[in-house]
Amino acid sequence: MVTALFLVYKLGRLLASGRVAEAFDNAHRVWHLERLLDLPSETGVQQELLQSQFLVHAANCYYAYVHFPAAIAFLLWIYLRRPVHYRWVRRVMVALTGIALVLHLLVPLAPPRMLPHTGLIDTAARFGPAVYGPPQADTVANQYAAMPSLHIGWAAVIALGLIITSRTRWRWLWLLHPVLTIAVVVSTANHYWLDGIVVLALLAVSVLLLRPPAAEQPARAPG
Repeated sequence: MVTALFLVYKLGRLLASGRVAEAFDNAHRVWHLERLLDLPSETGVQQELLQSQFLVHAANCYYAYVHFPAAIAFLLWIYLRRPVHYRWVRRVMVALTGIALVLHLLVPLAPPRMLPHTGLIDTAARFGPAVYGPPQADTVANQYAAMPSLHIGWAAVIALGLIITSRTRWRWLWLLHPVLTIAVVVSTANHYWLDGIVVLALLAVSVLLLRPPAAEQPARAPG
């Protein structure tokens, strides 16, 4: 399933490649809207991160290496241990990702790391490990698909699924994954606050429409 969603995402990259100017216009609008809403400045968050080169590298690694492996590991575990809930999680993840990909096509959006006037830098390009190459030469990623953030969306699905299907009293600690993901994607200037707000709203709607199944005999969560 993850592979299929990735292929659709890659197709979106091809369709959005000719709308760079629109992506930057939308980025300026989002930046100004956040200031009107008095949301915290992404620049200030990044400045705190830049105080420690270790934290910068850790954040870059989290962004680069956790997203897909965590989703695959979670789907494999829930498929093997909670097959009824697996079908529900699959529907939620497909619905969330499908809506996100449509929005990526309808509203191309350059990430904050591409806006020089914000004072933000591309921490991955500067300190490594780098995920993306120059946008015009990138044949894999759609770098103008900042909103909504699927990094945050998938992390929230993973946490929600593990909380619902686990019996351990420590299960709420799974919320650390989406919380850390939000901190990482904002501080590395890959996403705006609104990217996370929008995807969490979409997830809430998806969960309301696709209600989880009745409780089964609980299984122990991984770890």
